[in-house]
Amino acid sequence: MTTTSDATLEPRPADEWWRSAVIYQIYPRSFADGNGDGTGDLAGVRSRLGYLRDLGVDAIWYTPWYASPLADGGYDVRDYRTIDPAFGSLADAEALIAEARELGIRTIVDVVPNHISSEHEWFRAALAAGPGSPERERFWFQDGKGPDGDQMPTGWVSSFQGDTWTRTTNPDGTPGQWYLHLFTPEQPDVNWNHPDVRQEHEDVLRFWFDRGAAGIRIDSAALIIKDPALPEVPATPGPGEHPHLDRDEIHDVYRGWRRVADDYAEPRVLVGEVWLADHERFAQYLRSDEMHTAFNFDFMARPWDAKELRESIRTTLEAHAPVGAPATWVLSNHDVTRPVTRYGREDSSFDFAAKRFGTPSDLDLGTCRARAAALLTGALPGALYVYQGDELGLPEADVPRELIQDPMHFRSEGVDPGRDGCRVPLPWTRTGSSLGFGPDGGAAPWLPQPADWAERSVQAQDGDPESMLSLYRTALHLRRELTALHDEELTWLDLGGDDVLAFARGAGFACVVNLGTTPVPLPAGADVLLASGPVDGAVGPDIAVWLGLPS
Repeated sequence: MTTTSDATLEPRPADEWWRSAVIYQIYPRSFADGNGDGTGDLAGVRSRLGYLRDLGVDAIWYTPWYASPLADGGYDVRDYRTIDPAFGSLADAEALIAEARELGIRTIVDVVPNHISSEHEWFRAALAAGPGSPERERFWFQDGKGPDGDQMPTGWVSSFQGDTWTRTTNPDGTPGQWYLHLFTPEQPDVNWNHPDVRQEHEDVLRFWFDRGAAGIRIDSAALIIKDPALPEVPATPGPGEHPHLDRDEIHDVYRGWRRVADDYAEPRVLVGEVWLADHERFAQYLRSDEMHTAFNFDFMARPWDAKELRESIRTTLEAHAPVGAPATWVLSNHDVTRPVTRYGREDSSFDFAAKRFGTPSDLDLGTCRARAAALLTGALPGALYVYQGDELGLPEADVPRELIQDPMHFRSEGVDPGRDGCRVPLPWTRTGSSLGFGPDGGAAPWLPQPADWAERSVQAQDGDPESMLSLYRTALHLRRELTALHDEELTWLDLGGDDVLAFARGAGFACVVNLGTTPVPLPAGADVLLASGPVDGAVGPDIAVWLGLPS
């Protein structure tokens, strides 16, 4: 019997809700359509707050709801202080934040510091002002290489595949300078060496904190600082040596944001999207004067394999221990193949570069494993994120190619199926033109729902004690009620060999997950509190169980 860490943390104050919170991710375009135009909106979310209360969540994280041309699902922000008309108004957002808080649900909003929309007033002004202007200093405008300036300033590769520079056209029609965009051309990167950029983003934080937001999620948090010399990416960059990823200067930005967050009577929370393989570098973002938490993508990307998942849990907890930050656990999000589909594949890991059309999946097997994974993540110390629809056991949808909207698909020249398959609007009812996503007879959902989702709807699962929805509801309520799940200790147990993950939390609680092929006997005297599948004296393959242990 071993523990994950010898570190002793001080008991946390009661107001540090985020250390063990259940946070539900809403993709507003696909959650609920209040006005029948086929697009989810804030009115739709307000109408479903009771569902989220009953599910047992502590907070909601919204992907961007701001004014946007939607070149990248809202991550191309035109105006941070305006709600996109497709979703509603600023008054709707303020009412939603307040009504959710009355139900005990806090709000986390998304901020995208690396780039803005090419339709943002700053970028339009920069294009109009021309080379050498103060307006262009807020971005990364550069002359091209070569005698005619027709070669890109660097060979950096986009996170969405393809080039990272686009050439402008001068007013007289001649080719102009190039501008940097680590994502799509509609998302120009801003220059964080410029004081206007830093001041504007701190003002945006205050704008939403003043309206009751309990925290922010920071998109692409490790990308914002660039080496002003714009060198090429080294073959094997050392720590802090990459020209646009995880540069040492980045931490000064987030220390400034933490000062803003701490300036409120109820301190606001900073949650980072930090994709880094180096655990030590990752932990630096979680020091006491920077972010409160960051997403744990390592666990989400691992295959359904006991050794792999145990290693991810161990290294995650060890990385967080020195800085006293809680880990986070998540099975999917708006960018990642849903677990029901992923866990049913021969290769159940996740890699953006490996996504392809037609990858076969055994959905029955995937569902069984996704149920077990829900209990596994729900029993781990730290915060838990649930992406909308995972609590219904929705699989990745096959969106017809002619209806795909995700830029990842197009920038891969049609090879990558993109991310729309996990963004299809939710089914709420068994019947109706949009399965309850919008009012009956309203416009068709912006992405088509599979016909067999009727039996995966909230209505279909609501009264079924064996449904995925019932499993999630029971797990989230037990997680809140069981004192053992409120601390941050984890003790590994030896129960069944290398194919079994077993651990204790506090006094009297254990989680056992069988990832092998042989049933594992229950510990003597243990009481089954919750199981992902049938348990009759033993935990079968691909089953997880929560146990009460004798004192």
